[in-house]
Amino acid sequence: MDVQRSASPRKQGPAGAGIGTVERLRRLSRNAARVRRARAAPQPATPTTASSPQRAGNLRWLRQQSRHWMMSIGAVDAMLLAAAVGVAAQLRYPADAAAYATAAENLFWRAALFAAAIVLSMFALGVYQPHSRETAKALLVRQAVAFAMGTLLLTMLYYVVPQAYIGRGVLALAFALGLVAVAAWHVVAGRLMDAESLKRRILIFGAGHGAAFVAQWMSRRCDWRTASVVGFVPVPGESVKIAPDRLVDVGATALHEWAAGAEIDEIVVVPDDRRGRLPMDELLECKQRGIEVTDLVRFMERESGRVKLSAPPSWLVFSDGFHASPLRLASKRAFDILSATILLALAWPFMLLVALAIRLESGPGQPILYSQERVGERGRVFRLYKFRSMRTDAEMGGAARWASENDPRVTRVGRVIRKLRLDELPQLWNVLAGSMSLIGPRPERPEFVAELAKNIPYYNLRHCVKPGLTGWAQLRYPYGASVEDAAEKLTFDLFYVKNHSFRFDALIFIQTVEVVLFGRGAR
Repeated sequence: MDVQRSASPRKQGPAGAGIGTVERLRRLSRNAARVRRARAAPQPATPTTASSPQRAGNLRWLRQQSRHWMMSIGAVDAMLLAAAVGVAAQLRYPADAAAYATAAENLFWRAALFAAAIVLSMFALGVYQPHSRETAKALLVRQAVAFAMGTLLLTMLYYVVPQAYIGRGVLALAFALGLVAVAAWHVVAGRLMDAESLKRRILIFGAGHGAAFVAQWMSRRCDWRTASVVGFVPVPGESVKIAPDRLVDVGATALHEWAAGAEIDEIVVVPDDRRGRLPMDELLECKQRGIEVTDLVRFMERESGRVKLSAPPSWLVFSDGFHASPLRLASKRAFDILSATILLALAWPFMLLVALAIRLESGPGQPILYSQERVGERGRVFRLYKFRSMRTDAEMGGAARWASENDPRVTRVGRVIRKLRLDELPQLWNVLAGSMSLIGPRPERPEFVAELAKNIPYYNLRHCVKPGLTGWAQLRYPYGASVEDAAEKLTFDLFYVKNHSFRFDALIFIQTVEVVLFGRGAR
């Protein structure tokens, strides 16, 4: 087959230890006196922005992070779907006790299998995305598609494990009942997520430029349905960039007592200058009392799934991540080989059809595959293979060019296979060969890497791991065709490089189904 090629801290003595102990006792005495004075004084009224109804302590787990909401919604979905199978069996055989007894045999496990298949399909199609911006109608369509995909998956499983089959009638009724129950539950869950009493309450410590960035970032309601900013605490000597109605005056009250009275779940520390301006003793007391204290970079990383490019190098050096144990490397390689082998076994008919379509459109003698140099792990250059989706003279001048939207160089067949990501299937051979991984940052051409590394900080950190057939950035950002797009995608790639794990790889692999089916990010 023709292939087209592209051109040690200081020790203290006993005296020093004694002085340190005396100083700590004095500090504790001053703190205790301050707390007594604050308790004796009239407590300032909590601002309107910090008021909220009293909430049960057992809901704290639910309010901690948005993914806890999604886990709870998914768990209820599974219970509703399993119950739908039981109700469907009763409706299918209302008067036939013998038939119902046969259908009810091992019904718990068969219902659990039905629920698992549907929940997995909904997860793959992005139904459990915490920051979804879709309308209720679009979400219902996505749920219906997930149910159809789950039913198809169940059909294949029933051929492999016939004992799990629940019958066509029961399956059809369970499908209908489950879809109605899940759709209704998601409407209720949406209302619960919008309830202020169930939102995670965040206090921003700072009111300068960093706080203004947080205020703008958290302004979109769809992105912050499970969190609520109580207010911003000005730091002495800092230029205030927050509207007065959003500022919070803690007054003479100890910060931990004010935060407890306002039922604060988390304090995000974002002063423009930390030197000598942070009440470290009070922040430490808050942390000891169960209130999470974090800085802006960690907060953004956790909530947005990305790493800020403005993060100082010291933070990157001392933060967790950016390492992989031998066990992790071995498990990742095993995951790559197993997954690539299964995908090749399933995809070879589609690969033959794509090859035939390219040959019919381009004619005899024209290449079907296209190879191109890309930068891989540790900066090593390798040759990547794809189905050819552009004209053979796409880079006649020899200069590398970004693909643009509605690129005229793309052929008719190429437009279809790029939309469905079928042009990427030959890269499974790269995965098996070891030059690529199934999950990782997408590899770029050496010409682009040289340019991007000059203009984007930390760009070469993405080469700490093998490039992937799909990745975190592909799920979270559309197709990039500029230096600005590459910088945005790098924030997601760095998050993956910093936090990659077997579970993370599995989640990305499953959610890639959504990208393929809905054609997100293709050009």
